[in-house]
Amino acid sequence: MTATATIGLIGLGTMGAALALNIAEKGFPIAVFNRTTATTHSFVAGAGELAQHLTACDALTDLVAAIKKPRAIILMVNAGDPVYQQIAALRPLLDKDDLIIDAGNANFQDTNRRAADAAAAGVLYLGIGVSGGEEGARHGPSIMGGGPKAAWDRVAPIMAAISAKYQGIPCATWMGEAGAGHFVKTVHNGIEYADMQMIAEAYGVMRDGMGMSAAECGAVFQRWNGGVLSSYLIEISGQVALAKDPGTGAAMLDVILDRAGQKGTGRWTAVEAQHLAAAIPVIEAAVTARNLSSRLDERRAGEALFGAAPVALAKGTITIDGLESALIAGKIMCYAQGFALLSAASTAFGWGLPMPAVANVWREGCIIRSAMLNDMATALAATPGTNLMLAPFFASLLKANHGALRQVVAQAALNGLPVPALAAALGYFDMMRTARSTANMIQAQRDFFGAHGFERIDAAGAYHGPWGLHQG
Repeated sequence: MTATATIGLIGLGTMGAALALNIAEKGFPIAVFNRTTATTHSFVAGAGELAQHLTACDALTDLVAAIKKPRAIILMVNAGDPVYQQIAALRPLLDKDDLIIDAGNANFQDTNRRAADAAAAGVLYLGIGVSGGEEGARHGPSIMGGGPKAAWDRVAPIMAAISAKYQGIPCATWMGEAGAGHFVKTVHNGIEYADMQMIAEAYGVMRDGMGMSAAECGAVFQRWNGGVLSSYLIEISGQVALAKDPGTGAAMLDVILDRAGQKGTGRWTAVEAQHLAAAIPVIEAAVTARNLSSRLDERRAGEALFGAAPVALAKGTITIDGLESALIAGKIMCYAQGFALLSAASTAFGWGLPMPAVANVWREGCIIRSAMLNDMATALAATPGTNLMLAPFFASLLKANHGALRQVVAQAALNGLPVPALAAALGYFDMMRTARSTANMIQAQRDFFGAHGFERIDAAGAYHGPWGLHQG
């Protein structure tokens, strides 16, 4: 087989197929391989005019032979063992300067291990986060690269060409060594979980607390999308709320079972935050809410046992404008926590993550793209290392909107409306503005039962209390 392809791709599932078409459309000849040969040929046959840029390969040896040296091959296979198996099958066929690129949703710890293995073998390996779903993969995703900078630079022109563009600027950036790109993508997904959950909670307040129809909720989301909350998730929330079920004519939302799926990236975010001692309560609340959503039978049993919550709100208790303000405040806290986690990881792993560039890459192509990200990039550049909620622009927004968040959370609690993510945002805000917390009690308790020691407010050093006088 003649080597005519600029790059190769393995795995023609939904995302892999979309990404391959995107690469071909940008004029880069690409060789493709799928474990099921029929899938490969069906994909190329259905590519229309783009088929001229595609080379169907029936075996890995054909794929390797079809790519110009030094080769670059993208893996779009399921996370975990399938990636290890694909690397093991592919590596013996490659030359030392060839490059393997894992563009799937990988756990960054796996990427770290694979990067270390590759470095020990003297070969090149990149782990890149790709966000935007099928639509993004096909027409322009947000791309977060991780691995050797020289390896990224080799494929950067392709990544820039296929990525989403914000005012002409490619949303594709190198984040750092090893698993940096996949970690940034993981945190992106954690923020995505939280953003979606808070929007769902606002919808719940409107639906259950204010008696609004799905269409009325949709109109509100549409209005919000014209203001500070302008974002992809608010936009599509309006669209899904207004949609009708073709079969019954009912609101589509009203016939969808309330059991949310997940692929684990939100859990990865929560787990890594605990390892790094980074506080991300809004994201953790969103992960918990998804887990609880799956316990449908238990929730039904709970309602049968305890009765449905008295969810009807007194008129005017929560207004639509107040709900919008609460969501603005919650969103700021969510993103502030996500960037604080990225900062902790950057320090712990020595990545030197380019925080403003992270915000810039997320401005288009990805699920959490939002009008706020421009201001976040500016704030991260102006005050590096500062929590976003303390940056002047966002501090001003919080001063204007945190009262509405408190009102919404308080009234929701009084009326049995579950708003775990918004409540977590409020708790985080209150802790972050309390100079004298209650952790002195915890330190006293720890010293009492474990002699862990404590610091004093009036003297340096470590101390113990007089607890021995009171121990039985």
